[in-house]
Amino acid sequence: MELKLYDTYERRPRPFASLAPGHAGLYACGPTVYDYAHIGNLRTYLFGDLLRRVLQLNGYAVRHVVNITDVGHLTSDADAGEDKMEKGSRRTGRSAWDIAAFYTAAFQRDLERLRILPPTIWARATDHIPEQIAFIAEIERAGFSYRTADGIYFDTARLERYGHLARLDIAGLRAGHRVELGDKRSPTDFALWKFSGDERRQMEWDSPWGRGFPGWHIECSAMSTRYLGALFDIHIGGEDHVPVHHSNEIAQHEACHGHPPARYWLHGSFLRLADSEKMSKADGSFIRLETLIERGFDPLAYRYLVLGAHYRSKLVFSWAALEAAQTALGRLRLGFYRLPAGGAPDPAYRERMLAELNDDLNTPRALALAWELLKSGLPGAVQKATLAWLDEALGLGLEAWRPETIAVPDAVLELVEARQRARVEKRWADADALRAAIEAEGFSVRDTAAGPVAAPAG
Repeated sequence: MELKLYDTYERRPRPFASLAPGHAGLYACGPTVYDYAHIGNLRTYLFGDLLRRVLQLNGYAVRHVVNITDVGHLTSDADAGEDKMEKGSRRTGRSAWDIAAFYTAAFQRDLERLRILPPTIWARATDHIPEQIAFIAEIERAGFSYRTADGIYFDTARLERYGHLARLDIAGLRAGHRVELGDKRSPTDFALWKFSGDERRQMEWDSPWGRGFPGWHIECSAMSTRYLGALFDIHIGGEDHVPVHHSNEIAQHEACHGHPPARYWLHGSFLRLADSEKMSKADGSFIRLETLIERGFDPLAYRYLVLGAHYRSKLVFSWAALEAAQTALGRLRLGFYRLPAGGAPDPAYRERMLAELNDDLNTPRALALAWELLKSGLPGAVQKATLAWLDEALGLGLEAWRPETIAVPDAVLELVEARQRARVEKRWADADALRAAIEAEGFSVRDTAAGPVAAPAG
């Protein structure tokens, strides 16, 4: 069945065809590790995980690369301000290297809690400085760079299709620019290498142009080329990457290789808060996954919430929406758990579910089919096998879930046994009184074919 993905570069859904049959190369822009990830960030990585799982469901072996930006990302996309790692170092009183390690581990822990598959390769920017220097040297040899007092810059005027990904109005940007450019020739030009100058930095390296550090965009060009080649299948990220970061990646690659690095460009939409445009680390308006856990939510309730919206649609976060997602996930888990094992997936439902997933990752429709299946007249074992197959893409961990086991006090068990004797002897008034006594202790009793079962009420 054909897999179609919406390609931002061409602004249309396109049938997916990998460069190497049965294999897919996937590069995902990772975090800048100067602070915790917020749940808006994590929505993007849930989208990437969904894409990878759907590719695998379609039979592709996926080589998945995620970068860790631990140097070079300035506080302004215009190459002004300070390095976010240096800023984080001052905020915490720890070295830039220490906070990079700390927040990388925190980010990876969040991914694990959300059942996001680890990538094939974690690529840290600071581990690939030689590759970045070599890539800049290639850009320089091709005649696409120039030197200023504070660094080496990419000359976007030399590239006819610069900004095509974002459909940027380059002439309008240049005509309307009102901010001091310094030595930059154009507002769209961007740093490849920044000089340390008189500033004392924790992260700096020698280069052919002077001591300093790489610009933000060059790391992805260098590392994606190293691990996936000069042309690979899919590049993904958040929608905020389109106008600057990914446009600049494409420019760097076209200067060296004459074509963009990836054949498909996919972007996930923002998570928004009520009464807010989007979550932002810069202004402190963000909620961590840990915040959800502290409020009693299962991290996978957030995963379910995200799956309930298409990855390219806006999603507004609220605590009420998360509560509803947790309730729905609980029902789905319990329904799956109660089904008998030993069946095989239903071919018709599997085909319908795959059709939705292959329609640009339409998880809302796939989830709707899961609920439809649970209400169908298919044998329970077939339902269970079909849901388990679908969960390979959804990643909700249905097979791993077990109901919470809570010990029932002996006194309550004695009441349950007494009620059962009363029912056998048809002493219905006594049985009702004993049920009331059980409920007064905070438990409920459910009659099953195997006998009565007591559980906490609620």
